[in-house]
Amino acid sequence: MKKKVIVSVINDLATDQRVHKTCILLMDSGAEVLLVGRKLKNSLPLNNRAYATKRMNLLFSSGPFFYAEFQVRLFFFLLSKKADLFFANDLDTLLPNYLVSKIKRKEMVYDSHEYFTEVPELQKSPLKKSIWKFVERSIVPKLNYCITVNESIANLFKKEYKNNWMVIRNMPHKFCFEPKKKREELKMPLDKFIFILQGSGINIDRGAEEAVEAMQKVNAVLYIIGSGDVFSILKNKISELSLQQKVVVIDKIPFEQLMQYTANCNMGLTLDKDSNLNYKYSLPNKIFDYIQAGIPILGTNLIEYKKIVEEYNVGEIVADFSSENLANKMNEIIANTAKYEVMKLNAQKAATELIWENETKELRKVIEFLLEQ
Repeated sequence: MKKKVIVSVINDLATDQRVHKTCILLMDSGAEVLLVGRKLKNSLPLNNRAYATKRMNLLFSSGPFFYAEFQVRLFFFLLSKKADLFFANDLDTLLPNYLVSKIKRKEMVYDSHEYFTEVPELQKSPLKKSIWKFVERSIVPKLNYCITVNESIANLFKKEYKNNWMVIRNMPHKFCFEPKKKREELKMPLDKFIFILQGSGINIDRGAEEAVEAMQKVNAVLYIIGSGDVFSILKNKISELSLQQKVVVIDKIPFEQLMQYTANCNMGLTLDKDSNLNYKYSLPNKIFDYIQAGIPILGTNLIEYKKIVEEYNVGEIVADFSSENLANKMNEIIANTAKYEVMKLNAQKAATELIWENETKELRKVIEFLLEQ
């Protein structure tokens, strides 16, 4: 019989590519997988996943009551299910998974997708931050299998908790565009240089506002695709600055559809500011999506992004983060055709290496070991 693995995440499952890829990896390793999350009013359909899914309907959608309800509901859900291995994604699923794994005497894997206790939302609330930090400090040092998304965050965790961390960067699968749609089919401009800023967490302090403002001085088009708490602000700003012909905003769409847009753009943007430790040490997923689509990147001077740019020469760095400086950099890239073509070629080469299949070889071994126990 196949071993049963329950994978937990607090989001609605629809656009979380890292968790989806983890579930597929578990399946390929011989496990029967159940992915549990929550249902939102605007949740996209899951489109016949190869593994079982459960999205809980919660009474609260945000705030302390939401987190409390989610912890309790997830705990009793996990307790009611038979499982041989628990897989917790991020700190907000850790406590229920840890408690149930101990009650059932089963192993668990913890995958921290970010430096959770330093996210901007918690910096404004010392009490909330202290609660989450207490949960982390109480549990993480006791875990045998911990994963995170880059070396910088792994080193921070190792230093604080004195345990081992596996680094699995959030790279996409090798993406095949068959057939690749053309700009005409997607109603994209045919004769313009197109920038794209994509992601499910386009929030405040992640550069979207400056990108829109920069477009006043750039002879190009900017696509912003995804979701985040700054979207309403962006739409108002586009209207106020009369940029409707230069900035296109598209709400979140399925990943495969998103990548068709990405592949038809000329350059991807990743503009997180060094405003908190979580952003400082981040390695945004969109970086690898852009590379997989074969387009270069323009990004801010963050540690992990800089490593990718310097190793593969697939992009440019904008240091002085203002809308005027960003506009100057964008215009410089558009004008220097030869340099752009070199970066594009390098991105296409890097796309064969920076893929999930290569990144997860060691994780697959760990999973297969755990499933044999």
